[in-house]
Amino acid sequence: MEKKAVYITLGCKLNFAETSSLGDKLEAAGVGRAAHGEHADVCVVNTCTVTETSSHKCRQAINRAVRENPDALMVVMGCYAQMAADEIAAMPGVDLVIDMEHKGRAAEMIIERLQESSGESQEAISESKGSMPFVPSCSRGERTRFFLKVQDGCDYFCTYCVIPFARGRSRNGSIADIVRQAEDAVLHGGKEIVITGVNIGDFGKSTGESFIDLIQALDKVEGVERYRISSIEPNLLTEEIIDFCAQSHHFMPHFHIPLQSGSDEVLRLMHRRYDTELFASRVGYIKKVMPDCFIGVDIIVGTRGETDELFERSYDFAKSIDVSQFHVFSYSERPGTAALRIPYKVANQVKHERSQRLIALSEEKRKSFYARYIGQVRPVLTERNHTGLAAKGFTDNYIHVEVDTAVNAQLDNAVVNYRLKGFNADKTALLGEEEKRR
Repeated sequence: MEKKAVYITLGCKLNFAETSSLGDKLEAAGVGRAAHGEHADVCVVNTCTVTETSSHKCRQAINRAVRENPDALMVVMGCYAQMAADEIAAMPGVDLVIDMEHKGRAAEMIIERLQESSGESQEAISESKGSMPFVPSCSRGERTRFFLKVQDGCDYFCTYCVIPFARGRSRNGSIADIVRQAEDAVLHGGKEIVITGVNIGDFGKSTGESFIDLIQALDKVEGVERYRISSIEPNLLTEEIIDFCAQSHHFMPHFHIPLQSGSDEVLRLMHRRYDTELFASRVGYIKKVMPDCFIGVDIIVGTRGETDELFERSYDFAKSIDVSQFHVFSYSERPGTAALRIPYKVANQVKHERSQRLIALSEEKRKSFYARYIGQVRPVLTERNHTGLAAKGFTDNYIHVEVDTAVNAQLDNAVVNYRLKGFNADKTALLGEEEKRR
């Protein structure tokens, strides 16, 4: 079968990993990846629905994909496909909607449809009553880093969040299977692996294992130079985990921790499982044992119940903690969530103003963190820019670095020591100069 496929992914790193793995399976079956502008026989859109904006972008992406690939088998999967299967199936041009329970068979289902002699009307594979299986994924796609999925689903049911309804209950693969996937990534040239999932600190629900067991096992895989933990809940990020990462040569000084609000009152309304005191203690402990650590933080503005006073408390707390960057999200009302029962609703303009203040604070913190390392030498995992004429990459502690000199193939997917000079023109990265080997 000589066919071509194009892939469109929206949302999180987990979606990216799942799309890449699907692409690998289809490629093994003879469905290659279409080059830019090349005719596609299949178009896969992997969707997100964490906010209404996400859902809107998914609808736009599907419509655009249909216009640009009018003769392709149009396949939609992911969280939005789980939550709105019938709506998506009714969209003109959509041929196949795959829910979470069936995504492990996505490649098989696509091949079957390609082999059919006649086209069929839209078909939604959804609303099944069985439990969702854990579908493993470890893939690089076109990027340097591998994304290794270790867990899926969530049991937390925070009041604002629709993800437990979209991805199901917490479940995971076994440590033995995940280690084998990491070893396979090494055989395919992987030097850095990002550990992904929906609630990875909850790892072990399916197998009776634990997250600390997992990272200790992964740390022993030969050939992996770097691991990063994509995101972990503060109540699940134990001192044992932090201490292990601090002494490991493979786990990078980099954590991403969702805060969501710096107001304890709002955290209670969200049904989060920690308070600001616990969050601050985690940040403080990380900085104590890993002083160079980059700490990224998720924060939401404008949730139901976030009055002006409570936002100011949240902002003051965010300003007070020694973190490196905020990922700021505006609250989006999602059907079926408990947050809709909270009476105080924040106006959209107020959400925007609060978001802009936190984004500005984030930039202050990021630039301040970067500035500390100007003049230092740090290891950078390099990759060539799309032009192939320059390199970029991230230091061990997640500083974005640009190299303004021509590079050769030896500097693609290589860990190289660079002296960090100063900010680039738009202050999004530091410029790096290779440290001469002696």
